[in-house]
Amino acid sequence: MSVSGIILAGGLGRRMGGVDKGLQALHGKAMIEHVLARLAPQVDEIVINANQNLERYAAFGPRVVSDRVGGFAGPLAGLHAGLEAISQPLAVTVPCDSPFLPADLVARLRQHLGANDLAVAKTGAQPHPVFALVRRSVAGNLEAYLAAGGRKIDAWYASLRVVEVAFDDEADAFRNINTLEELGKMGTDSIFRNCK
Repeated sequence: MSVSGIILAGGLGRRMGGVDKGLQALHGKAMIEHVLARLAPQVDEIVINANQNLERYAAFGPRVVSDRVGGFAGPLAGLHAGLEAISQPLAVTVPCDSPFLPADLVARLRQHLGANDLAVAKTGAQPHPVFALVRRSVAGNLEAYLAAGGRKIDAWYASLRVVEVAFDDEADAFRNINTLEELGKMGTDSIFRNCK
């Protein structure tokens, strides 16, 4: 079964002072370029969910889709927009601010998906719900949840068949960059060099 990639870049970047996180530079490239480089070999197509700077995101190549739910409604709105745009039966979601994502993310999530609706990465006891392999067939369920005002990922998951997949051996790969201070630190962090 083929897999589409959905990069979630639709947030407001509040903790980063309102800048568009995916477009911030790390080692001379926009963060989303690092994410694209790691995700592209794992999927058959990629769409980017973004709600601002659409032309700049489009310049990276993949199709750009915006939330269909207004008000910067969070990652579920981005997933919803992405599921409407993809052509494959499965989609993997990743955030634009995690440039070290595992090179085997899709393979490992897919290995454990089975008959479930979603496979979610976790490290230790911490699930990472924006790193998930999702069946496109849940789009209707998600649309109904959003239409009813739902926004919380864990509450939506509760209505689905979900398996958590341990990535304890790659915990650093899920590090994300939320502030400009963290971005500056990552520029000199050996973790980044090891994950490139």
